[in-house]
Amino acid sequence: MSKKWLAVVGTVVLLAAVGLGGCGGGTNVSTLQVSLNQQEGIWVSGTGKVTATPDIATLSVGIEAQADTVTEAQSQAAGAMSAVMQALEDNGVAENDIQTQYYSVNQVTRWDGIKQQQEVIGYSVTNMVTAKLRAIDKVGGIIDAVATAGGDLTRINSIGFTVDDPSGYQAEARELAIADARDKAEGMAAAAGITLGKITYLTESSYLPSPIYRGDMVAEAAAGVPAVETPISAGELEISVNVQINYAID
Repeated sequence: MSKKWLAVVGTVVLLAAVGLGGCGGGTNVSTLQVSLNQQEGIWVSGTGKVTATPDIATLSVGIEAQADTVTEAQSQAAGAMSAVMQALEDNGVAENDIQTQYYSVNQVTRWDGIKQQQEVIGYSVTNMVTAKLRAIDKVGGIIDAVATAGGDLTRINSIGFTVDDPSGYQAEARELAIADARDKAEGMAAAAGITLGKITYLTESSYLPSPIYRGDMVAEAAAGVPAVETPISAGELEISVNVQINYAID
């Protein structure tokens, strides 16, 4: 004999998924709903987690030049950026793995206390790119090479780590999440003396974090301080999948 557990009003939803990219962290959500006006059942959630070793580093790097005129600032920036790009390519970074992230030309001002107004004292040019580094063991050396090439104009904003293809890890985490949800549902059904039926609703969300490294060592590298290679540790990533499932009651 069926017992009512949780009332929901169902709608038909097609399977939808948002893919998870290799340059960074994000959430992937997919939903499958196959019932109409489902009025009873057992709702459970499950979580699955796996760890992965990063195989991609994404470096945000560039230059910032300041001068009395726009032309002079642009000239300094262009020269330094050309050297940075060459350093990346010389260290095995493919051209199609380098993408312009940000470019700007701005006035540099200061407050004139006598005139009580802002005064333009120069111009700054900023040019930033993201570089996908596929040789994880060479990241520290690439950072040092870039810092040396760009000199005092070098700006290194951040570095993130991810896996190029997370699908295998997500599949493993998904199996663990569904098994976790199934165990919970079976436990509830056994305690209530009922029998689980088919799955009438299933939704999934997955997350691949991208830890960010920031530190004084990068700034010191730009200033030519360290005599040894900048130490960078990729660590591990935790890939998690969460599911919510509705089981009918037989």
